[in-house]
Amino acid sequence: MILDAESHIPKYAQIAETLRQRIARGVWPHGSRLPGNEMLAAEFSVSRVTIRQAVELLTREGILEAQQGRGTFITGGVSQDRWLRVETTLTDLAKVYRTTSPKIINISESRCEAPLRPEDGVPAANYVFMRRVHSRKRQPYCVISIYLDETIFRKAPKRFRSETVIPILMEMPGHPIATARQRLTIGTADLEVSRLLRIPLNSPVAEVRRVFTDRTGTVIYLGEVTYRGDFISIDMDLRP
Repeated sequence: MILDAESHIPKYAQIAETLRQRIARGVWPHGSRLPGNEMLAAEFSVSRVTIRQAVELLTREGILEAQQGRGTFITGGVSQDRWLRVETTLTDLAKVYRTTSPKIINISESRCEAPLRPEDGVPAANYVFMRRVHSRKRQPYCVISIYLDETIFRKAPKRFRSETVIPILMEMPGHPIATARQRLTIGTADLEVSRLLRIPLNSPVAEVRRVFTDRTGTVIYLGEVTYRGDFISIDMDLRP
């Protein structure tokens, strides 16, 4: 297991989060004994002192319990705050962004070409690129790269810089979105994502790629979103 040595998150906290997620996924079921400190220290390539700090953190949370002469056991549950749903319709997606009202931290903005695929549609002349982090209750939950048709961006630059993009597009006169597609894949957090979302390196993440086109087939919006895996859920109606 590789830890992010350059993260502002201490190693013991990164390890505690990894153990917490294993418990949440049932890798170590309730009532089972946690592997010994020496085994965990070897897995994470850290000292036993660092492992003890991670275990003590989970013990204070009521997840673990040290039993004299027997070891450390999983005695509590892990709360999974899966409050964010990945919606499957454009209307519901816009509603999610309106109701969650995320805090937006803009990391960068520039003019550039969008990394489009042949099947996406016709490229616009220019795109405005925005890299941002969305947070809720001071907790970052997604990193998003947005490529927005510059002609559309110039119609409401202040709003696009400070608000979520999709609701603005839905509210614009003439409703510029003719088609909307998204694809979700499961991945792991790289160094940048783990730093921005404050999660351990290689933590599970959900990666969503959204493409909107106008009536001429021009791609007006490309969004590449990485969500914390422990915050999201997908609920789909499997029609017969």
